[in-house]
Amino acid sequence: MDTFALIVTIGVALGFTYTNGFHDSANAIATSVSTRALTPRAALAMAAVMNLAGAFLGSGVAKTVSEGLISTPEGSKGMGILFAALVGAVVWNLVTWYFGLPSSSSHALFGGMVGAALAGGTTVYWSGVIEKIVVPMFLSPVIGLVLGYLVMVLIMWLFRKSNPHKAKRGFRIAQTVSAAGMALGHGLQDAQKTMGIVVMALVIADVQSAGDAIPVWVKIACALTLSLGTYAGGWRIMRTLGRRIIELDPPQGFAAETTAASVMYTASFMFHAPISTTHVITSAIMGVGSTKGTRAVRWGVAKNIVMGWFITMPAGAAVAALSYWCVHLVFA
Repeated sequence: MDTFALIVTIGVALGFTYTNGFHDSANAIATSVSTRALTPRAALAMAAVMNLAGAFLGSGVAKTVSEGLISTPEGSKGMGILFAALVGAVVWNLVTWYFGLPSSSSHALFGGMVGAALAGGTTVYWSGVIEKIVVPMFLSPVIGLVLGYLVMVLIMWLFRKSNPHKAKRGFRIAQTVSAAGMALGHGLQDAQKTMGIVVMALVIADVQSAGDAIPVWVKIACALTLSLGTYAGGWRIMRTLGRRIIELDPPQGFAAETTAASVMYTASFMFHAPISTTHVITSAIMGVGSTKGTRAVRWGVAKNIVMGWFITMPAGAAVAALSYWCVHLVFA
């Protein structure tokens, strides 16, 4: 039963990674596709490859997820908690994907972990949740908004005497680089989050000890699944990010992608903080768009997105808690 529970939990974790891929693929490519710097399929293929590469660049985020948010539960109860946390995250991903709302897969997962842990009576490291999740949840979008605005102002000043048509052609080429950097950061962040969950499952099942290095097969499985999900695409969310917030041109797309990628690398390597790629790119797009004036950004759409951010963790927690109680009733 323990082996079966481990296999099922790892399977659901990889299922979450797949939904994360198609849910968040828009983060990396929406701006490039909307500005016609890349065709949709070329952009998705590039994002899938860079997501795969990014997954192998570090392990700090995975360690935060596996050790810094909740205590590692034990036995079948512990596996039930992880299973319920993943169910909560997957359900919320599918709901927000259906409605085209670019909510955070990461915060759905973290909310699911906290909700399932509370329902199962497992200790939640509130200091870790606040320091590594809640604070970056509020801080990273603000940084993305401000940096996006400043980067776009700098680009406008540097190219103020350039021929607009030539400049746009150049930025279309540059966007292939910035989009690749964004996709690499997405793999660095989001593949590691699932790695942390799988490692917790392995520790609960006594397959490995806490503190051991992440097995290579776990890295490969999570990276490949994220890449496959990315290639499947997330067209509903792509439309929201690429066109409904603001009509982007190539310089704006480059500025937004460069800003978001920079924030993700800083959070990953310096702070080991699992931030939301969705929050960062969306706020960067808003910041970039604000350089055209406040009316250039469709703030009504932006308001709905921000509301989705605030309800994602509680919603993921609620679904996860309900899932845990159902599992407990069935297998108690």
